[in-house]
Amino acid sequence: MTDPETLSVTIVDGYVDEPAHFGVPPYISTYPRYTAGALVDAGVPRERITYHTIDGLRDEPDRWRAVDEADLLIYLGGMTVPGKYVGGTPAEPDEVRKLAWTANGTSLMGGPVKFGVGEENAGATETERQDLDFDFVAKGDVEAAVFNLVESGLEGFNNRMRDIEEVSRWAQAGAFIVEQHPNHPDHLIAELETSRGCAYRCSFCTEPLYGNPEFRPPPTVVGEVDALSDYGVKHFRLGRQADILAYGGDGEAPNPDALRQLYGGIREVAPDLETLHLDNMNPITIVEWPEASREGIRIIAEHNTPGDTAAFGLESADPVVQEENNLNVTAEECFEAVRIVNEEAGWRPGEDPEDAPTFGDDAPRRLPKLLPGINLLHGLKGEREETYERNRQFLERVYDEGYMLRRINIRQVMAFDGTDMSDTGAEIANEHKKLFKRYKQRVREEIDNPMLERVAPPGTVLPNVHLEYHQDGKTFGRQLGTYPLLVGIPGERELGETIDAAVVDHGYRSVTGVPYPLDLNAASMDELTAIPGIGDRTAGDIVINRPYESVGDADLETGFDLSQFVTTRPLERAD
Repeated sequence: MTDPETLSVTIVDGYVDEPAHFGVPPYISTYPRYTAGALVDAGVPRERITYHTIDGLRDEPDRWRAVDEADLLIYLGGMTVPGKYVGGTPAEPDEVRKLAWTANGTSLMGGPVKFGVGEENAGATETERQDLDFDFVAKGDVEAAVFNLVESGLEGFNNRMRDIEEVSRWAQAGAFIVEQHPNHPDHLIAELETSRGCAYRCSFCTEPLYGNPEFRPPPTVVGEVDALSDYGVKHFRLGRQADILAYGGDGEAPNPDALRQLYGGIREVAPDLETLHLDNMNPITIVEWPEASREGIRIIAEHNTPGDTAAFGLESADPVVQEENNLNVTAEECFEAVRIVNEEAGWRPGEDPEDAPTFGDDAPRRLPKLLPGINLLHGLKGEREETYERNRQFLERVYDEGYMLRRINIRQVMAFDGTDMSDTGAEIANEHKKLFKRYKQRVREEIDNPMLERVAPPGTVLPNVHLEYHQDGKTFGRQLGTYPLLVGIPGERELGETIDAAVVDHGYRSVTGVPYPLDLNAASMDELTAIPGIGDRTAGDIVINRPYESVGDADLETGFDLSQFVTTRPLERAD
């Protein structure tokens, strides 16, 4: 019998992306935190638990020694929705096999990887369940498997689901593991679970495989935030749920009182938090219970931080596809939900919430508090050429009628065993790949670009943009939060810095920004010419005639309000 106090354990985070759970950096999912808590609860000392991300192993080969020498290796990962990632690269199947081959101790694999593995992490793919050469695969909850495996002396475990009492205990006990994440403390956002499971049964989705919704009481989530705050976390997202509005209720109807306890409690224990966002909100909930939903949305907008996004799973505006895939919301219902969220939460800091939704020249230059985002999924059963046009027309209507969407997520289906899509697989998605590509480009050009300009007009200030990489002579960065805007800043600035930026131009899904406020006495030519109304000649004149006591001294006749972007730092005077 292996004594838990003598065990050395290595946790490797290969990252997760599920319909209601995200864990690619700068996010840290619940899996490594809960697993660490279960280990501690089973008797393993904290100091004998090591945590690595898959990127950490790639970047520093010496870290593989921890995989080799551990008595117990735990791999956590799995992608059940496709995506493109900036902050990290999810583990590919061959890398996961290498972990199993390297481990000399007992190896355990868990997380959404249990639902299946494809040849790569991409859309329009089919998957199958594989053990990837691990000794054990947790077919239930990996944290429950870890607890039982340690208790058994590494002999085995029953595949079971953990209960609310266990997860609440493990969530707080495992908070310490965040200190070992390479992004800790400044550029790390913790994904928080309020519930899992779903009351609905869409054909493609893995979330119903967790069963009907089961909610963690507000004090347990608040206690987890309190523990994470003690370890330096200041950024949080309530992302681990199918529908935030249904929190604390019967799984379908809203419960505003539970939301008030949850959000109010988080703000009480973490008064200095810098990000409080959410992810999923079911549009059918808003349509079926509009008044209770309006109240819940107002509560969220009162407590959250700006730039928040409520992902709506429309998936398809085509009634044929809706019928064949058991989708629970029609295009008309989804449009009504978009309208309600805009009316209740589409206001910006510094203005009256009654004025929502606001955009244009008179709107404050901050992102709205909460806007809907639309998920569209292609390759579903019944898809036809008309499907693409119906989806585009839905998005066009939202724009034409004066509402805002924070982002439009267009992707192709991944088929998993246990879902209704497993029989169809990727056949339709592959047949329609050329059509999909043309349609996606058209949406980007005709909808995404003007919508982004409405949401974040020139002069919009984006605080705390973390600079992540260089490309084509620019520095790119993002805020922490749900679906943050990618910001391109002229010039190659030092990576890892955090700056405030003002939006000056728009792409399809990204913006160009300049440091805010931009100092006329120090700005580069590239930064100056990025500002609307300033061309090469004006920028050259600004540089030649520096320094200035004030912006007015520059006498810039641009026809544009430059005070949104520039200032002049006080000049140092000789004694």
